Amino acid sequence: MHINKKIFFTVAFVLAVAIFVGYKWNSKVQNQKRWYTKQMVTNGKPLYENNCASCHGLNGEGTAKFWNKKMANGRYPPPPLNSEAHAYHHPLKALRFTIQNGGKYIGGVMPAFNQKLSYKETDEVIAYFQEFWGDKFYEEWLKRGGLKK
Repeated sequence: MHINKKIFFTVAFVLAVAIFVGYKWNSKVQNQKRWYTKQMVTNGKPLYENNCASCHGLNGEGTAKFWNKKMANGRYPPPPLNSEAHAYHHPLKALRFTIQNGGKYIGGVMPAFNQKLSYKETDEVIAYFQEFWGDKFYEEWLKRGGLKK
């Protein structure tokens, strides 16, 4: 019985630490200076809501449970743009390119927005969905060369 209590409390402690670490990693707390301004985020919100949310979700959560698995048509569904997926793996230049030219070149179904969004508006959309990222994800994006490539 004494060993079972030790195991129980050890497992409970490990789980509590894992939950805390996971929360901190996904936290949307933003203390870090970003490449964009608050005005860009404000401008990007209606652009995102009108052009992106129907596929990527209002809060960037995505609409497909398995965004990284091909659909029946052989294409990938829209990924989440929050910290649940891999948008932070792509540098700013690639994010801009995908929004302007669509996702078909990488196996997706996203249409090109080069006839709907200017380059300035594209940056505002990116600024808006990067607001969904906490500092940890933003830092990871920077480490991966987010602003350099």
